[in-house]
Amino acid sequence: MTTQRLLWTFLFLLISAVQECEPVCVDAVPDTEAVVGNPMKLTCVSCIKREINAETRVNWYYRTNRTAEPQLIFIYDGKPQGVEGPWMGRLLWNGSKDLQDLSISITNVTLNDKGRYECVVHRQFSFNLHTASISKNATFIDLVVREKASKDSTALYSEIMMYLLLVFLTLWLLIEMIYCYRKISKSDEQAQDSATDYLAIPSENKENPGPAVTE
Repeated sequence: MTTQRLLWTFLFLLISAVQECEPVCVDAVPDTEAVVGNPMKLTCVSCIKREINAETRVNWYYRTNRTAEPQLIFIYDGKPQGVEGPWMGRLLWNGSKDLQDLSISITNVTLNDKGRYECVVHRQFSFNLHTASISKNATFIDLVVREKASKDSTALYSEIMMYLLLVFLTLWLLIEMIYCYRKISKSDEQAQDSATDYLAIPSENKENPGPAVTE
């Protein structure tokens, strides 16, 4: 009876925990390496509590280096807006509906796209009759552009382990084949020896094996 009560108590606590559980916003580490000709996501995440209503505006800037003047390249103010210039038509909004993810994507990376990208978030919160505005730099991305993709160390390690496993399995299969071959050969030799011994017995002994042994 006590065990059954404990099980019901645990089940009730589990259901309560699931009901109270809500999706959370997790900061993401942006990628900083792009490849020429491929698309590239510029990740920007700015977490807010879901129950708070806020008007959000996002400005994306580009600098050729850290000390250069920032250049406005993309705006989100209720809807995505491109900015006239070399970036027009090359940037796509890649954010979420709740505006926690404020990312954009470069559709076709070129060598000229290397540099620093900045995601600046402006939020206006409303609390009853009071409004408050917050502006902050959510993300800095120092983008490196390569002509060819460089192999990740984790992928290289996985590839090495795969080859080692393949070699091990090949050796194991070879050993098993040799073992089976020797076992079959030994059985054939024993059968051949038995046949030879049988043929060596005189024919009269085969026909008259002798009197049966009785107790």
